[in-house]
Amino acid sequence: MIKIEDPRSGGDTARTVSHAPEGERDGLYFESFNRNKRSLALDLEHPRGPEVLRRLVRDARVVYNNLRGDLPPRLGLTYAALREHNPAVVCCSLSGFGATGPRRAEPGYDNLIQALAGYMELTGDPAGPPTKCGVSIIDFAGGYASLAGVLAALYDAERTGLGRDVDVSLLDTAIHMLNYLAIWCLNEDFVPGRTPDFGHSVLVPAQNFATADGMIAVVCFKEKFWQRLCEQIGREDLARESRFATFAERRRHKAELIAILKPIFAARPTAEWIARLSGAVPCAPVNGLAEALADPQVAARGMVVEVEHPKRGRIREIGCPVKLDDATFRYRASPGLGEHTDEVLREAGYGADEIARLREERTVL
Repeated sequence: MIKIEDPRSGGDTARTVSHAPEGERDGLYFESFNRNKRSLALDLEHPRGPEVLRRLVRDARVVYNNLRGDLPPRLGLTYAALREHNPAVVCCSLSGFGATGPRRAEPGYDNLIQALAGYMELTGDPAGPPTKCGVSIIDFAGGYASLAGVLAALYDAERTGLGRDVDVSLLDTAIHMLNYLAIWCLNEDFVPGRTPDFGHSVLVPAQNFATADGMIAVVCFKEKFWQRLCEQIGREDLARESRFATFAERRRHKAELIAILKPIFAARPTAEWIARLSGAVPCAPVNGLAEALADPQVAARGMVVEVEHPKRGRIREIGCPVKLDDATFRYRASPGLGEHTDEVLREAGYGADEIARLREERTVL
């Protein structure tokens, strides 16, 4: 995968995002998004920039960008601009607001989209302010949505020999993920409010409970789980009570039921509850980040891997969530700015003199 970075701005902004002391580059933020990529420092707005891009596109299957929705046409990153050089190329754009609409020329970021799409208003304690999700969930979901679009377009290109544009926006992705909440709002004017203890809007019990030494999340998504929960906490009588007998009744009498369950969970430590409930009722400890990364299931799935970094030596990173039979993933550290410029240009057919000239002209770094 070739990553094109603008040499005029010092490359990807992510290179300078850091939690290290001021003036230092931490590098791990950039590393987390850019391993296994090769960096080509190319100024697409230089007079010769489009020429280099077209040479690269001849052998490419996908041209992907995450610019503002109005910029791909200007920079020649659309199918209309590139089809002459490769009729089967797929051009994907992931932007904040998409290639159409009144906000297409605006930049979009995860926290802005969470605010705009209603996520913050749906998240947090009812007594507190609207709350952002702790991770950039819309950014990541937008990446997965664009991947689905690219794969569909590639499949069609294999069949027809023709590529196309794939237009994905963070806002569209966020609205799509509202899912059943949006359906309820659109058709029944029902807008779920924030619930105490991060509970589900309709399922009961499905929330966090304080334990003697922490918190546990419990989800009774099926009636059988409710029956089992009553057995494991030693309150089989609750399952027989008419006010708690069904989803609808438990929802109607939620306050009464939660008032009964809270002191029960608070009486024992989290580990004991996990031991009791695991295998019978869907549950999980409410972990901190370090605890989550150290979980045995995370280790068993190979989700923490080691990578050789040119400056830091061996570092630990997050593994790939997709497992393929008989496939081994190899992880290579993120590239330095323009580290592979010469290599990529040679592969595109440029000779040493031509590369030197492009560098003198400041087309590449």
